[in-house]
Amino acid sequence: MRILVLPCDAIGPEIISSSMAALEVLNKKHNLELSFEYDEVGFISLEKFGTTLRDDVLAKAKTFDGVILGTQSHADYPKPENGGRNVSAGFRIGLDLYANVRPAKTRPFLPSNMKEGKSMDLVIMREATEGFYPDRNMTLGWGEVMPSPDMALSTRKITRHCSERIAKQAFELAMKRNKKVTAIHKANSFHMTDGLFLECVRNVAKQYPEVALDDLLVDASTAHLVRNPEKFDVLVATNFYGDILSDLASEMSGSLGLAGSIMASDDNCCAQAQHGSAPDIAGQDKANPVSMMLSIAMLLEWLSIKHNKENFFNASMEFNQAIDEVLKNPAHRTADLSGTTSCSGFGELVAQQIQAQ
Repeated sequence: MRILVLPCDAIGPEIISSSMAALEVLNKKHNLELSFEYDEVGFISLEKFGTTLRDDVLAKAKTFDGVILGTQSHADYPKPENGGRNVSAGFRIGLDLYANVRPAKTRPFLPSNMKEGKSMDLVIMREATEGFYPDRNMTLGWGEVMPSPDMALSTRKITRHCSERIAKQAFELAMKRNKKVTAIHKANSFHMTDGLFLECVRNVAKQYPEVALDDLLVDASTAHLVRNPEKFDVLVATNFYGDILSDLASEMSGSLGLAGSIMASDDNCCAQAQHGSAPDIAGQDKANPVSMMLSIAMLLEWLSIKHNKENFFNASMEFNQAIDEVLKNPAHRTADLSGTTSCSGFGELVAQQIQAQ
């Protein structure tokens, strides 16, 4: 299988390099027969080609079995008309990666930001191709306008098609976990848009009678995440709500640096860390590569399901286990987790752990 690797901006090249050190060991140990091709996106692409994301890169990505995408410094890009194209959004729209899957779980050997005695093990299934994001609402044009210097308007798009397919993914995942889905919405205020989303989730739920469905207003869900995180298993949400809630859940469970993430369609999958590009520590070998590693492990699991390959599933599980084994030693953690290990050093430790397992 062929994997396209796109290091992107700031710490992206570092966390990908660290992750690839471990992935290469898995590749040989489990006979995955993965091959890797690198290309350029982000600021390096902007400098060379005048855009942060070339159309030919998107077209090429469709021919690969998976994509590994580094962090992007989107907030520092120029305007889209000047070449500053949102790389993540470009992939989500260009490859129709509608399901942004974001787990968050506590680990007993790591500190968390939760109340004493509380634990978390949930997955947020976030719709990623529409919602309150202006670059994902129009065939042509932009979903935000300013009729006057003192007025700004934003358009929100929610469709039955996108709501039903993300709901189906949530229920399919719940069938493999604890058979519970919570739909996040604000239908008491957004009667039509969130109302349509909630209607679609309830319709899909009829196909999965074994799965319990409840729903929560998005504001109430934040309170429940803090007070009683154990009540959640799989949460399904529109783009904007899922984006915010996944950051909250991951930070509560320990750190954004400890949470993996994939963007997937029925045909393509892209691994990308949940966190940002951290330009303040770029080039210093200080970054935490765990989120990137966990995302690649999720990509391996996705490939195992799509292609019915047990060795990919085994490699995914072993990757996760090796990461946890290394994290159990406080000295082996990176600086953000109060450890002393470098980004590259962490990758070497995980690779060694995989060899030893």
